[in-house]
Amino acid sequence: MSQTRHVPVMLQRCLDLLAPALEAPGPQPPVVVDCTLGLGGHSEALLAAFPTARLIALDRDKEALRLSGERLAPFGDRVTLVHAVYDELPEVLDRLGIPRVQGVLFDLGVSSMQLDESDRGFAYARDAPLDMRMDQTTGMSAAEVLNTYPPGELVRILRAYGEEKQAKRIVSAVVREREKEPFTNSARLVELIREALPQAAMRTGGNPAKRTFQALRIEVNGELTVLERAIPAAVAALAVGGRIAVLSYQSLEDRLVKQVLAAGAANTAPPGLPVVPERYQPRLKLLTRGAELPTEEEVAENRRAAPARLRGAQRIREDER
Repeated sequence: MSQTRHVPVMLQRCLDLLAPALEAPGPQPPVVVDCTLGLGGHSEALLAAFPTARLIALDRDKEALRLSGERLAPFGDRVTLVHAVYDELPEVLDRLGIPRVQGVLFDLGVSSMQLDESDRGFAYARDAPLDMRMDQTTGMSAAEVLNTYPPGELVRILRAYGEEKQAKRIVSAVVREREKEPFTNSARLVELIREALPQAAMRTGGNPAKRTFQALRIEVNGELTVLERAIPAAVAALAVGGRIAVLSYQSLEDRLVKQVLAAGAANTAPPGLPVVPERYQPRLKLLTRGAELPTEEEVAENRRAAPARLRGAQRIREDER
């Protein structure tokens, strides 16, 4: 896929949220971490908008790192690309000798490149091997999950990660079919889901396979488990005055981000104290009222922006030691 077609979601709003932290004068150049490099659209804009900033960018997908490396090459030694999952941020910063950073950006979900490369199996709109691994060098594929997980576990995954009300129906059909022949490609799974669902369920919510594919992708990549570790780690890495911006694309991710940021912005003192001691004071200030949505104009230009939800926060004090 051509990099020129890749349109970063809510780009200007992300830059605006991070700007005060990356433009503030300091003894050292500000450090911003792009935890989800993808095709490098957000990273390129950050480097262009904040000419003194140093970028550290993480991705678990080696092909994304290769393509973005070419795109970001003009910025020279201001860029450090790291093959890592974003919950490995503390180890990455430790290795680079960076105690605190001024900005962190997460753009969650599947990158445009992964959706557009037909052999990765992320998209349900065309036939492809059922892989769905963001890092193709490690872990189980979606086909292995479908073919080997016990029925009860598959039902749990579809309900928890896909919010699929018809999970039992779909899993019954999967178990019946996998005994005849193991699943290898996406088209057979899409067809099975269409046949398994009642007509009423087919009329709402877009492609009927969407929720199952989302659930498999989250399971294969451990996305929510990783995110549960990654957001608190990113908040902990922020210097006082540092800012975090997180783009989510489905309710499970957004809920998790909301909980972490809200907890950081809460006063944790027991009720009734006349003066709240320092250790109970909020660590974060929320920068968005709820989750911000893309504009209608942006969605018209880039349909992948439609489900996006943006939340931001600023570090306002250190943790008590």
